[in-house]
Amino acid sequence: MGTTQRNAVTITGSESGRPMLFAHGYGCDQNMWRFVTPAFQDTHRIVLFDHVGNGKSDLSAYRDSRHGSLAGYAEDILEIVQENDLRDVIFVGHSVSAMIGVLAAIREPERFSGIVMIGPSPRYIDDEADGYVGGFLHSDIEQMLESLDSNYLGWSSAMAPVIMGNPDRPELGEELTNSFCRTDPEIARKFARVTFLSDNRADLPDLRVPSLILQCADDVIAPAVVGDYVHKNTQESTFMALNATGHCPNLSAPEETVDAIKSWL
Repeated sequence: MGTTQRNAVTITGSESGRPMLFAHGYGCDQNMWRFVTPAFQDTHRIVLFDHVGNGKSDLSAYRDSRHGSLAGYAEDILEIVQENDLRDVIFVGHSVSAMIGVLAAIREPERFSGIVMIGPSPRYIDDEADGYVGGFLHSDIEQMLESLDSNYLGWSSAMAPVIMGNPDRPELGEELTNSFCRTDPEIARKFARVTFLSDNRADLPDLRVPSLILQCADDVIAPAVVGDYVHKNTQESTFMALNATGHCPNLSAPEETVDAIKSWL
């Protein structure tokens, strides 16, 4: 099966432009980039896709053996890049996709010229042994995964507005809730485990591609201390604190997100 069918790949923008590959976060799909990509249409080749289990991806392509770790999702990314013969790629990854992009760029650095990480976290769970703060206790994550297992739709409608932040704009939380609810629940449960139990701290120093870290204020999923950690442990990284609040500035503050990426590029 080709990646176009498997990951619902769509390519638009300037044919001669440098490719920008946009990767959505947990429970989302490529539609989450609709306010960001128009700003790059004239200058770049825009590549959008859905992770297997999300959006219009082919659910039958999901494999426990492959998608039981973030490395398997990185493999999907590399296949999209290879199949479309993309080089000099600017990878823009939101949330968990930031780490997926890091893994892909470590594997094939010659394909990438830059990585933009929006709200990245190399590990969500605090690690008392070495003083690492990820924002969650192990018991918090276990409780969240249990609630997700027992009632995915209920979990989605409770959690999405919290993740989105911006309580004064309830329509944003509603959009994220709807996106979560469109995701295949069985795959969503498995992807949640892969996401929230992952630990990619040891991978950060291996990234040799320049990167931009975009950090939001009041982000419950990836607090400021985490963005700072990613910056300190990644070579050639640039850190930018956004005024945007919550975890999804691609929806809540697209202009600020675009301006930050453009100034870095």
